[in-house]
Amino acid sequence: MKDYILEFNQLGMEHLDQVGSKNAYHGEMHRALSTAGVTVPPGFATTAEAYRDFLSQSGLDSQINKLLGSLDVENLQSLSEAGNCIRQWILETPFQPELDQAISEALQSLPGLGLDAAVAVRSSALAEDIPEASFAGQQETYLNISGLENVKQAIKQVFASLFNDRAIAYRVHRAIPHSDVALSVGIQRMVRSETGSSGVMHTLDTESGFQNLIFIHAVYGLAEPVIQGRVNPDEFYVSKPALQAGGPAILRRNLGSKTIKMVHSEQSCVEDSVTTVKSSPEERRSFCLNDAEVTRLAQLGQAIESHFDTPMEIEWAKDGDDDQLYILQARPEHVKSSGSSQVVERYLLKETGRVLTEGRSVGQKIGSGVVRVIRDRDELGDIRPGDVLVSDMTDPEWEPVMRRLSGIITNRGGRTCHAAIIARELGIPAIVGCGDATDVLNEGDMVTVSCAEGDTGICYQGRLDFEHHSSRVDAMPKLPFNMMMNIANPDRAFDFQALPNAGVGLARLEFIITRMIGVHPKALIHHQDQSPEVHRAIALRSAGYQSPETFYIEKLVEGVATLAAAFDGKPVIVRLSDFKSNEYSNLIGGRQYELNEENPMLGFRGASRYISESFRECFELECRAMKKVRDEMGFTNVQLMVPFVRTLGEAEQVVNLLEANGLKRGDNGLKLIMMCELPSNALLADQFLEYFDGFSIGSNDLTQLALGLDRDSGVVAHLFDERDEAVKALLAMAIQACKRADKYVGICGQGPSDYPDLAQWLVEQGVDSLSLNPDSVLDTWFFLSEGDPG
Repeated sequence: MKDYILEFNQLGMEHLDQVGSKNAYHGEMHRALSTAGVTVPPGFATTAEAYRDFLSQSGLDSQINKLLGSLDVENLQSLSEAGNCIRQWILETPFQPELDQAISEALQSLPGLGLDAAVAVRSSALAEDIPEASFAGQQETYLNISGLENVKQAIKQVFASLFNDRAIAYRVHRAIPHSDVALSVGIQRMVRSETGSSGVMHTLDTESGFQNLIFIHAVYGLAEPVIQGRVNPDEFYVSKPALQAGGPAILRRNLGSKTIKMVHSEQSCVEDSVTTVKSSPEERRSFCLNDAEVTRLAQLGQAIESHFDTPMEIEWAKDGDDDQLYILQARPEHVKSSGSSQVVERYLLKETGRVLTEGRSVGQKIGSGVVRVIRDRDELGDIRPGDVLVSDMTDPEWEPVMRRLSGIITNRGGRTCHAAIIARELGIPAIVGCGDATDVLNEGDMVTVSCAEGDTGICYQGRLDFEHHSSRVDAMPKLPFNMMMNIANPDRAFDFQALPNAGVGLARLEFIITRMIGVHPKALIHHQDQSPEVHRAIALRSAGYQSPETFYIEKLVEGVATLAAAFDGKPVIVRLSDFKSNEYSNLIGGRQYELNEENPMLGFRGASRYISESFRECFELECRAMKKVRDEMGFTNVQLMVPFVRTLGEAEQVVNLLEANGLKRGDNGLKLIMMCELPSNALLADQFLEYFDGFSIGSNDLTQLALGLDRDSGVVAHLFDERDEAVKALLAMAIQACKRADKYVGICGQGPSDYPDLAQWLVEQGVDSLSLNPDSVLDTWFFLSEGDPG
């Protein structure tokens, strides 16, 4: 008998040309990684020989080649008719007797299963290991199939899916001959994730390509809704270095809405073997994996990546019956891992507009176009080049028209669904999981799709102006100082780390508190005392966390740890919170705790706030977060910066307060930096430096206080200039004091980003580092390397 069937325990990478990428990888994991704890469900695979003989024994191969040889895939109607015709031919053709018998015997011999056991029937195309092709979601998967005839029917339908519309068009666009692609089908024991959870794991960041990261999507029930983009899943980011070090390694947690889940149905036929039900309110409010499970799953992902020596895309499941984690399939990740790390693309909005909807961003690009709301496949013919496709969710079958688009927006879906993978591969900005896109965006509207602002993708009204720059960073000229970056948004950290840099000179906790928390810390500490409205808002935002206080601490940890992981091995200077009273009062629950100050810029902020009795309990939460990042997670590259220190007495008190909260200067390499931003700081620089390890000069506040300007006032805005001689005199005093004390001095204000000539002057004064906004790093770098003050 020909080799029509091979069991997974017989397979390895040497069988790629027999069983395709997914089944070869599955067999390799079964054979080589069980000692590393990687558990894969048992099963078998049909071979490429079985598929080719199936087509040739009835002359189907000739019929198919003849029909496709004259097909114009840009004609959607012709494409649809040809695909339907071929699939029907395949479904109506009986298996050759040898294959029919082999399937029956293999299914019957599965250990502990037998003919009536539930199995998953999955595709494995023989061209899927081509580095430049993803083949994401092109072929069908059938779950919870039981009974010999149903399994055979599912195998035949997987065969037929090799000729769905998207697969046909994709091969033509990629110049892959149809006759070169064969199909293997994997049949594996069904994991009972319907009573557990499942999802997709990538061993790199899918947006930036950052490879020191493991990115996990998870839902309750079966994973298909994640893959199809029908549900907004939980997300977890895990640091590989922290994982290897054995400490806490989870960088980020995003709670998904998980409104639906897929479970087994009572039917065993191919079309109705699974069904979708609503998730319970409790499931929506909780993460479907605990920290120990996320960590274990990441360890499995790291073991798989290490064995295959390439970033991987992995489907996993947790069996609710035995509580084990299983790896269902794995394949190399090609779209991001194959991109050039030496070319940095930057998309920058030059104006803002009214926000129409928000969701999860896919890619880092910006596009503008006319909205086309698509509710049915028949409407795809209305798509014109440059349109923005808006739908509840996209279908992989829409790929032939997706390449024409300038943007994609969906109500549902996560960043690893098929639509996201296709958009990423085609280089199209996409916003997924908006929830309301089809309600708020109208057919014919002009919109701008921005994925250049972090994890959150934003759809703006109108066509907004933006810039696109592409720079090579493999041969940057040498500089006599360190170029660092100011980063407010941890969402962009994995993108920005690809720019040439010496670390982060300024990371602001305010952005993390505003975007990731949104609640006044005192309202969280005293959550039981809040009004019903505020209490509900706190409960909603802190869902999935042990308590509101834990939520505050962990979100600070997540934001800072993300920055620290992105710039691992380089200093990350984190400025402790520097909200002013009006800014704190705008947070949920903040108004009852904040004064109404006439000039908040000069009021209750910075060090004065930390050491006050009224705010100390809030500051202690910050300290607990920073201590966890450094001492438990091991990110000792995090240095702390204290803002707005008015007097030497405040300097002494805040340093003592940090030490009382476990953040002693010098312990575990901790450096304390002071924000030098008041004239008093420069005038008494030598004395202030006795309490700190250096200065980071904030030119914005230093300028307004030196010149007596309110930088928020439009009336005197024209006088605000960091290059004023009085400001430069104070800058020089601070720099010289640090040089005398042999301590660090950098500048993190806006001035050097806006004025390259000021940056040149600071370099001449001997500053150790410039910390610039990421969008000005490359331009300033090249300007200073030429030594031309302009």
